Amino acid sequence: MLVVAVVSPFLGALADYSGRKKTFLLIMTGIATIFTGLLFFVEKGDVLLGMVLFIIAEIGYRGGQVFYNALLTDVADEDEIARVSGNGWAVGSVGGIICLVIVLVLIQLNPGNTVIVRLSLVLTAVYFIIFALPAFFWIKEEHRPQDKEGKSYFRVALDRIKNTLQSVKDFKEFIKFMVALLIYNDGIIAALTFAGIIGAVIYGLTGIEMIIFVIIVQVTNVIGALLYGVLSEKIGLKRSLVQSLILMIISVFGMMFMPNKLGFFLVGALAGYAMAGVQSLSRTMVSVFAPEGKSAEFYGFFSLAGRTSSIIGPGVMGLAATGISAWVMSSLVKADLVNTGNANALVVSEQIGHRFALITLVLFLLVGLMPLLFVNEAEGRRAAKAASVKK
Repeated sequence: MLVVAVVSPFLGALADYSGRKKTFLLIMTGIATIFTGLLFFVEKGDVLLGMVLFIIAEIGYRGGQVFYNALLTDVADEDEIARVSGNGWAVGSVGGIICLVIVLVLIQLNPGNTVIVRLSLVLTAVYFIIFALPAFFWIKEEHRPQDKEGKSYFRVALDRIKNTLQSVKDFKEFIKFMVALLIYNDGIIAALTFAGIIGAVIYGLTGIEMIIFVIIVQVTNVIGALLYGVLSEKIGLKRSLVQSLILMIISVFGMMFMPNKLGFFLVGALAGYAMAGVQSLSRTMVSVFAPEGKSAEFYGFFSLAGRTSSIIGPGVMGLAATGISAWVMSSLVKADLVNTGNANALVVSEQIGHRFALITLVLFLLVGLMPLLFVNEAEGRRAAKAASVKK
């Protein structure tokens, strides 16, 4: 995430100026799929190898999202971009469900066979590249390369980033949105990262129950992406995004207080629905705030904020969970209620720690919601159009 956060603005500017967003997307997709497939060779105990291959694959995938998102302006007009974004998100979630079910069936038909588990990573890589190919063959990229004036692409990219930063006063609504995103996305990413851990620690979900939970969340994610794509056209992007954030806050509160697995599944379904709205609408907001010819560059800054959130949100949540758990256990031991190695006390302490750590997610979402309320969507659109005309 740190690597992607650092290079995304540069890659975005480079892709815009060269007019080769599809080329950069192809390179990143190749990195993601090749190194995902290579995870087949990671066996029990190969922690370092697994980490290296996973990190490179993740850089390829997350870096590719900069160019994938930027192509929204090439495939949709402004008045339909929210719906196209939502539909794209929904189709992606459906694809994730299908791939997950295929892998699950193979593993269930071959219990205890680690080769099949490892082979599922190769299958995932092949599945990914097959369904990525239509984008490279059929999407027509309208933006054309600009005159470099004798400069290297590296120099051009740096100059464009510098110019964008200097002209930030012309994109005040985009900056306000980036501030909001940087904060509320911490809560979203932490919720994604810790959903499985919360299910296992607090509610005792088994492996199969966890997969069922993920499928349910993906299904409601599809529904949310489709419905928010339509809703945003009726009431506006910002109002739809605010609504989805409020639903996300409600779902996190639910995770804190639900007493059983059924309750966790219900709030998880709500979270999947709300999360689709937050994520698909957030990327659409960038597309309408970006001047013509700078979509990838603006998505680079969007990725910078998003990847930074991916570091901060889970980090704060993790520290809170472990810190509170340790404090509860220490308090019980000091009060002579349990011994240091008491297994049941450790479990209870961990459950309490994770429940209270969810407060950090609520805080991120609430604090991030505040600056979002002051974003003027209409003014942001006007600024983007004005900059496009000047260009």
